[in-house]
Amino acid sequence: MAELSPVLKQATPVIAARGEGVHLFDEDGRRFLDFTAGIGVTSTGHCHPKVVAAAQEQVATLIHGQYTTVMHRPLLRLTERLGEVLPTGLDRLFYVNSGSEAVEAALRLARQATGRQNAIVFQGSFHGRTMGAASLTTSGTKIRAGIGPLVPGVVVTPFPYAYRLGMSEDEAVAYALRELDYQFATVTSPKDTAAVFIEPVLGEGGYVPVPDAFLQGLRERADQHGFLLVVDEVQTGFGRTGTFWGHEPSGIRPDIVITAKGLASGFPISAIAAPAAIMDKAWPGSQGGTYGGNAVACAGALATLEVIQEENLVENSARQGERLHQGLAKIAEAHAAIGDVRGRGLMQANEFVKADGSPDAETAQRAQQAAAQNGLLLLTCGPAGNVVRFIPPLIVNSDQVDTALELWSASLGDIA
Repeated sequence: MAELSPVLKQATPVIAARGEGVHLFDEDGRRFLDFTAGIGVTSTGHCHPKVVAAAQEQVATLIHGQYTTVMHRPLLRLTERLGEVLPTGLDRLFYVNSGSEAVEAALRLARQATGRQNAIVFQGSFHGRTMGAASLTTSGTKIRAGIGPLVPGVVVTPFPYAYRLGMSEDEAVAYALRELDYQFATVTSPKDTAAVFIEPVLGEGGYVPVPDAFLQGLRERADQHGFLLVVDEVQTGFGRTGTFWGHEPSGIRPDIVITAKGLASGFPISAIAAPAAIMDKAWPGSQGGTYGGNAVACAGALATLEVIQEENLVENSARQGERLHQGLAKIAEAHAAIGDVRGRGLMQANEFVKADGSPDAETAQRAQQAAAQNGLLLLTCGPAGNVVRFIPPLIVNSDQVDTALELWSASLGDIA
């Protein structure tokens, strides 16, 4: 009898039978408040009626129209609609299926557009599991171990993780920018550097927001040295952080944006966006793929965009995210094991530490499991696995946030 790979470890004991809004139901009909959203994917909730209807209609007309063989209207409409929400000037799109594929497409484009090889990433970054994306990933050695040699030309530099560094945010920004400049002086000449890749909020690395001043410093250096600033919005985009794109509060414009996850409420589609002046430098034949821009996924993405705008989900993300953050911070006051509460919008986290400040993965895991037993589904993250993250669908309301906070507080009490 065939079985799943034993490497695939389940974060919760739930066998999901169906989903509805912010809830999942197991095969026995028990309801769980889902604050994982498929790792930030089901942005409009489980089975939003508009998304379901769009997919059903598309399945009945055209499931797959391979987009280098024939063109189809959902892909053209999606491209037009994304043009309305993408940063100004990023007016050329290339579609694939997953975040990892989009990251690799961005790396390929950056190297071809600049004629340079090296890429800079930051400690704690997560950009994917395929070979090129894994080479850019430092959120944990489990992503990179045992598969080398990795893609060459990747330089890792410190991230302004103020809590871990024991610094103020301003001090952490100044330190990380100094270290980046030191890398330019010692490891990768700016003339050899094709791009810097960064997430507006570290995802698997621990849900650490990037200070606006740091993104501004990266933009200044990119303009000065002629390399590209690639912003990985796979998890932060489409309203997750309380703005449509996670980088928006900094006021900078990326050269390339990567998007996936919440783009289609669960259908597999991803994309990179860049100005024509950059995308036109991609070499002929360097972009393609069998399933990229799938018609059903495009229909799901179009419906997702409509729901986000019609139901004001970006604004809801900001409002409910603040409510969630304040509630988590208040609960943390009574639990010394929670050293930091942080996040933006509906991307919030608790970092668990021991009395000496070292990571406490065991307590984080116990809290996450206790929450699942109490009906609240959460995930852990961080290089040490000591961060518990809250990622509800963007449709979550105040009552549901309050219920989640009550369940979280009770779960922490259960393990005390």
